[in-house]
Amino acid sequence: MGLTASMPFPLPAAAHDDHAAMVVMRDDCDPNDTGYAPTGGCLRKEGDVSFAEFGVELSSPLAPTSLIGHQAWRMDPPYVEIEPDDTVMVRNRGGRVHTFTEVRDFGGGKIPSPALNKGLVTAPECPVSTDIAPGGKAEVGGLAEGNHHFQCCIHPWMRAVIKVKRED
Repeated sequence: MGLTASMPFPLPAAAHDDHAAMVVMRDDCDPNDTGYAPTGGCLRKEGDVSFAEFGVELSSPLAPTSLIGHQAWRMDPPYVEIEPDDTVMVRNRGGRVHTFTEVRDFGGGKIPSPALNKGLVTAPECPVSTDIAPGGKAEVGGLAEGNHHFQCCIHPWMRAVIKVKRED
């Protein structure tokens, strides 16, 4: 699998034409909420999820482990189908740093927080994951046929599956 991160700048619309699909990492952090400041702040221009609201949803005992975080933090779409030799553009449209890390099995993230991981074991691929800054992008290519699991190793409920298969 090849993942190439790049500088965070907006791409012109035509730049997406070279990719079979796009996955967008989203979050709706409130840029005016100082609660995000100790962990890098929120670099969105707009957003309405306060740090307190984010924390309440993380700590809810009602949240199942497959949905352990705030749903404004997500991969969109969560499922993509491509053909062999296609590439996928991954864009961070959120205000927080995210990763797009291929993992054998979905699991916890690299930040050892009970609130973030809800008892899930850290996916072994997460400690060496590559951060993608707000506004940044990465390309994923060279995937073998089959299903490939990707997650944000900071917010491990952010997940996507890329299915590679030959066109019938």
